[in-house]
Amino acid sequence: MKKVLILVAMLLSFGLAKAQTIQSSNYSTTGYIKSDGTIQNSNYSTVGYIKQNGTIQNSSYSTIGYIKSDGTIQNSSYSTVGYVKSDGTVQNSSYSTIGYIKNDGTVQNSSYSTIGYAKAVDKKWAAVTFFFFKFN
Repeated sequence: MKKVLILVAMLLSFGLAKAQTIQSSNYSTTGYIKSDGTIQNSNYSTVGYIKQNGTIQNSSYSTIGYIKSDGTIQNSSYSTVGYVKSDGTVQNSSYSTIGYIKNDGTVQNSSYSTIGYAKAVDKKWAAVTFFFFKFN
C-alpha cells in the first residue's frame, strides 16, 4: 500500500510539473514553458528561465531582463523595453501596441494576426517569450 501511495504521488507530481506548449501560428511546437519558469526549445533543450521573482535568465543563468509585478519588462540594465497590461496588451517602451496575449492563449501581433499560441501560460511570460527576448 505504501508503494502504491508513493507511485501515485510521483505521478501526480510529474503531471503538475508538465510544461505548457508554445506553438507557432500553424500549431507547430516551438518550445515549452515549465511551471517552474524553465523555457525549453522544441527539442527540450533549456534556453532560458523566468524566475518567480521576475528575473529572466538565459541558459547560462546570466540575467537578461526582468518582469516587474506591474507588467513592466526591463532588460539587464533595468531599462524598460516594454509593458504587458493586465488585459494582455503588449506595448514597447514608447507605449505603442506591438501585440496581444488573449485569455485563451492566442498571441497576436499589432494587426491582430495570430503569430502563435501559449495556452495556460502566464500572459507576462508569454509576452516575454514572443516579443521581447530571444531564447534560442
